[in-house]
Amino acid sequence: HRHPLAQNAESQKHFPLVQFSRDSNSVEIAVFQLCLNVDQSTSMRPIHYPVFSVLTKFYQHVLSLVFAVKEINENPKILPNITLGFHIHDSYYNAVMTYRTTLELLFRSRKFVPNYKCDTRKKLFSVIGGLSSETSLYIADFIQFYKIPQVGSMRTELTYGSFAPKDIHSAEIPTYYSMVPNESSQYIGMIRLLQHFGWRWVGLFAIDNRHGEYFLQTMESLFSQHGICSACTQRIPYLTHWDNLSEMFHIGSNIYKHIADEKINTFIICGETLTIAWIINTIFMFDPRHEHSSLGKVWIMTAQMDYLLTGMNKKWDRQGLDGAIFFTIHSKYIPGFKEFLNFIKPPWIQEDGFFPLFWEQVFDCSLPAHTLTLPDSETCTGNERMKDIPGALFELELSGHSYSIYNAVYVLIEALHAVSLLRSNHKHFLRHKLSEYEDLQPWQVICVIPVSLCNDYCHPGYQKRKNEGKKFCCYDCVPCPKGKISKEMDMVACVQCPEDQYPNQEKNGCLLKRINFLSYEEPLGYSLACLAAFFSLITIWMLGTFIKHKDSLIVKANNRDLTYILLISLLFCFLCPLLFIGKPGRVTCLFRQPAFGLTFSLSISCVLAKTILVSLAFKATKPGSRMRAWVGKRLAVSIVILCSLLQANICIVWLSTSPPFPELDMHPTTEEIILQCNEGSVVMFYCVLSYMALLSFGSFIVAFQARKLPDTFNEAKFITFSMLAFCSVWVSFVPTYLSTRGKAMVAVEIFSILCSSSALLGCIIFPKCYIMVLRPELNNREQLIRRFSHTSHGNCGSITQIYYR
Repeated sequence: HRHPLAQNAESQKHFPLVQFSRDSNSVEIAVFQLCLNVDQSTSMRPIHYPVFSVLTKFYQHVLSLVFAVKEINENPKILPNITLGFHIHDSYYNAVMTYRTTLELLFRSRKFVPNYKCDTRKKLFSVIGGLSSETSLYIADFIQFYKIPQVGSMRTELTYGSFAPKDIHSAEIPTYYSMVPNESSQYIGMIRLLQHFGWRWVGLFAIDNRHGEYFLQTMESLFSQHGICSACTQRIPYLTHWDNLSEMFHIGSNIYKHIADEKINTFIICGETLTIAWIINTIFMFDPRHEHSSLGKVWIMTAQMDYLLTGMNKKWDRQGLDGAIFFTIHSKYIPGFKEFLNFIKPPWIQEDGFFPLFWEQVFDCSLPAHTLTLPDSETCTGNERMKDIPGALFELELSGHSYSIYNAVYVLIEALHAVSLLRSNHKHFLRHKLSEYEDLQPWQVICVIPVSLCNDYCHPGYQKRKNEGKKFCCYDCVPCPKGKISKEMDMVACVQCPEDQYPNQEKNGCLLKRINFLSYEEPLGYSLACLAAFFSLITIWMLGTFIKHKDSLIVKANNRDLTYILLISLLFCFLCPLLFIGKPGRVTCLFRQPAFGLTFSLSISCVLAKTILVSLAFKATKPGSRMRAWVGKRLAVSIVILCSLLQANICIVWLSTSPPFPELDMHPTTEEIILQCNEGSVVMFYCVLSYMALLSFGSFIVAFQARKLPDTFNEAKFITFSMLAFCSVWVSFVPTYLSTRGKAMVAVEIFSILCSSSALLGCIIFPKCYIMVLRPELNNREQLIRRFSHTSHGNCGSITQIYYR
């Protein structure tokens, strides 16, 4: 592709050089020129057709600038003896013409020599850019280079169109100023409008450029935050030539598909002035009678757009856009502007090349001696009135964009007037000559701070590093080390984030760390809680079964009271994990380990008492044995109470000296904080575990020695297996507990509690419940005596008497 500047000759074949120029009548015209590039005053580039259409509504933009200049020239208090001039050019929606007209503004002698001023009589003061962001950015590409003093001119660009935040950056184009608010404020207004009317299913139309892309991204994010859904997104081209009808039809069909959707009744449109023409043309082509598409739809437009028709489609039916809502730019009544508009009629100022095009197309007539006269049209009489023009073609009320142009002129003149007063030491301008303004510097009008650095500033996320062999003002910028950030420009050293935060990926800010603990909401915590509840219900059922069969032989044979105590203690063992799940607090941390130690000690004490009682019962049956007096329920109760009190004393000492408490572990990983219970005294915690291990080991030894007793009374085999499983679980618990942190460590302890408790329940209690529920024929005295007689040599009566005494 050729550079746009290389196409000037070709572009002049298609674009008439329409402009509006007014030179001043004093010598100062060579000093000040105020130029407006009116964007979109013509619709599109006509390649094969000599007739082009005018966006007549935007002729008000031209007239607002002319009116502002007229007011300033007639006001003796502003720039006395200085007559202001201007040059107005059309961009034709074309980058080539925008660059060409910008060069004409810079080099009025028509000698295009970059960085040289070939016309010493006239001096460009400022440029007001177009309505669209593309046109203004094209102009800014050139004029930003001419703010340097050696060129000898001052050039600033203002724009009256709306821009997305990413379109312009002050650091990139410091001579660029916008006269309208940022479009981002409109987006919040649209959200509030949708919420007010309850519109939740909304279609989005946006111009196909970076402005439209930013709009879609922003609105999608706002929609998700406020419970609104985007029904569709459609990108509308910035410009399509009439010679490419197939492309126009394809795009139009896509647009109409969304408009005809009966479920979508609200559309938000973001684009330029011709974007709305796409909607109007699409409705006219695909549904001219409005039978299926646009009636009943709500159209919400951004302030950048305006409801307008060209001279060629002014007779089209506009019913399809009834109900359109426009966000508008602030405007204000200006005295004398309406009278100024009514004064405009043929013959108007000859220098205004836009007037004949405007007048002919709004009134469907032809002006004499005009080269672009419409074919087959009547001659204009001159009696046509501006107030008779429909609002879609031209408005008498000052629009928001025209008001921005009016203000832009006054902003520039007020700045220049202030500079002139400063330079003249508050004396009248007549005492100064033209040569005194030749060296007026750009920084006196625009705030551009010169940059003088050895190297660029270090951006956030970087820190300075001394460059060996160079002066201290020359340095390298290196990324912050791991775990550190820099939030400001040009920081000497990066800093640490607070303990509860960690650096983001760019290392220019801190993010809050996640608090990590075993909660009921996550799958692991929920599963363990359900498992604990399940075993608790099983234990309650077994306890109920023993109570129901309390007078049966098997319940009596297994020491009924000890069995009740064992089942209740196991129930509390299964409920203990619930203290470990959830956010650790002062109460839960204080009682969860002691509760676990006491309940388990009580369970193992019951097992130990049952095992000792069974062993002593058979030894007491021997003739002359003195142990008969010690065997009975009192011995079992004494063993349980003694063993439990020892563990209780350990817990009391623990809670009195170094009680557990909740704490935050700030440095386990980079992105999270572990909320856990500090055991207070690790020694006391392992004393509790050691005492439980001692009881279980004692129960295992006694049960192992009693494994050959008669089968009927022999719980020793089951106790041996239960203690073996119990010890295996807690032996493997210790190294696993020491090697994990956070919620994994808590989960390991919960799992150990559930496994060891279920081992006791399954090995000792379950076989009895099996007989009581499924084999009740084995639960009688005859079966007991018959089975025992084969193994006990006839001592059944005496043993039973001793065991149940």
